[in-house]
Amino acid sequence: MASVTHLRAFHFVATSGGYSQAAREMAVSQSTLSGQVRQLEAISGVVLFERGPRDVTLTADGEALYEVTSRLFSALTEAGRMLKSRKAEGGRLRLASDGTVHSLPILGALRRRRPKLVFSIQLHNSDSVIEQITQYRADVGITAQMPTDNRFHIQPLTTMKVGVFLPKSHPWVQRQSVSVTELQGLPFVLRERGSRTREVFEQNLAAYGVTLGDVIEVSTRDGVRETVAAGFGMGAIADLEFGFDTRLHFLPLHDARIAINEYVVCLEERRRMPMIAEFFRCAADAFQQPAGRSSPEAA
Repeated sequence: MASVTHLRAFHFVATSGGYSQAAREMAVSQSTLSGQVRQLEAISGVVLFERGPRDVTLTADGEALYEVTSRLFSALTEAGRMLKSRKAEGGRLRLASDGTVHSLPILGALRRRRPKLVFSIQLHNSDSVIEQITQYRADVGITAQMPTDNRFHIQPLTTMKVGVFLPKSHPWVQRQSVSVTELQGLPFVLRERGSRTREVFEQNLAAYGVTLGDVIEVSTRDGVRETVAAGFGMGAIADLEFGFDTRLHFLPLHDARIAINEYVVCLEERRRMPMIAEFFRCAADAFQQPAGRSSPEAA
């Protein structure tokens, strides 16, 4: 029967993508680690890795086991945190978010309750936030992409309106708003696919039968902002996320039919963890939203 030692060796190698890095992280020799993985394969009668000259890749059986060990060691980590956490003062939280405009007020409220709180923020597009949660790389997420299966606990956060932004040198800089149809044929700078802002923006374009001109795709929000400031086209952004930039001017789309909804999400199985539950309460207080709910099953 496989032991926790065998499973831990497998999990570290799978996470690191190779024996050398995993051995360093576990503070053991590569030969010890390799032996433990081979013992696990011998005990189970299953090949878990395809071994290359410099790294390893998971087989289909290895992928399936990795999903299980991810849950296992995440649960063990949570158990340790729960036992060691001093509720009134500290704790650790990993947040995945599609931006900081919503994250920081919540984290500020949480830290006022827990002065010694240690947290990390991972910034991703909306789809990747969900991926970080499902892979146990983040404890809680803020995303505009609502999960559609029952693994998740969801709490509405806020609603934002979509608009465009442009350089201060643009002829429209004196305007207060713009219609969707006026964007026909204009050049744009947009985030990559997987960005909920881009998805909602394009849905509004489609609702009016509008086709953009040349589109430059940039992988980060800051990259889009810099490319627009350099004069390569307009950008699309939610009103609450525009912020302040003396080089740029924001124009709401006054006739946009589809808005951007933001949600706080976590795995349903983890929603009662003290730190996660408190994050949800702080989010509700900060944005005056009702309590969360479990997501519906995928159709």
